[in-house]
Amino acid sequence: MDTLTGLLEGPRARSAFLMKSVFDPPWAMRVEDRAPLSVMTLVRGSAWLLPDDGEAVRIGPGDVAVVRGPVPYTLADAADTPVGVRIGPDQRCSAQGEDVTERFSLGVRTWGPAREGTGSVVLLSGTYQAPSEIGRRLLGALPAVLVRPVRAADATLITLLASEVARDEPGQELVLDRLLDLLLIGVLRAWLAAPGSGAPAWHRAQGDPVVGAALRLLHEDPAYGWTVAELARRAGVSRAALARRFTELVGEPPVAYLTGWRIALAADLLREPDATVATVARRVGYGSAFALSAAFKRVRGVSPQQFREGAGTGPGTVPGVSGTVVLG
Repeated sequence: MDTLTGLLEGPRARSAFLMKSVFDPPWAMRVEDRAPLSVMTLVRGSAWLLPDDGEAVRIGPGDVAVVRGPVPYTLADAADTPVGVRIGPDQRCSAQGEDVTERFSLGVRTWGPAREGTGSVVLLSGTYQAPSEIGRRLLGALPAVLVRPVRAADATLITLLASEVARDEPGQELVLDRLLDLLLIGVLRAWLAAPGSGAPAWHRAQGDPVVGAALRLLHEDPAYGWTVAELARRAGVSRAALARRFTELVGEPPVAYLTGWRIALAADLLREPDATVATVARRVGYGSAFALSAAFKRVRGVSPQQFREGAGTGPGTVPGVSGTVVLG
């Protein structure tokens, strides 16, 4: 497994909230749902995306935008159009204080103040409700807004998503989740590959013949009792050379990186209802529940049990950097 594959497995949609919205100018929709991650694309028309934490950007048909939450943002036909509709944390829609969720319903997963088939703007949007702890290592590096201009592959996916979103058939939820994932992964891959995009150090480091090899070993078998000496032997360099180069390229020593990766894996496993701290400890490379608990509290500030009970970072928070990036 390469480093990127392991991280992209984290932000996987599970019962994501997907909606087709239909508008006619003038319109402006304020989104305050506190979702950790949102993906949107325009089937028809154009719009301004105005994040509270980042620069405004205009998106057109087929462009795919990724917005990192939980900071609110506004979508509008023009940057100065007053907000007419607000989307709350429960995905309820209000206008001038009145709940219009039902009044503006246009059928299965379709909503808007304009009539279906007549709106000059058709927006598809999906929100990830709870990215995994592994996914946070990737999503936390994202800018506030990431936009990828239309590509041929995107156009095919968007056509599929537009045709599927209004259906109500068995298994439809799973189909929509996977289509949303493909759109997201396309944007993330383009961002990571773009020169000077601000991609995280661990991604840039995987291209290094020495550090990349070490990263792959850590990701393929995190439960193994890795030492810097063993990693260096496998990578074909001295212990000192690996430690120095790994820290230089990744930003932290190999053992510190491995600890963070193990704790992220453990946090995901702890969400499983039948998992015990002892079984999770064995799966991520700790000899006992006590050893995992000590490491977990040192890294996260809470015990595994407290994390499981909700004392850890909630699903609505994905820390990251500010800014807006438009990929060429």
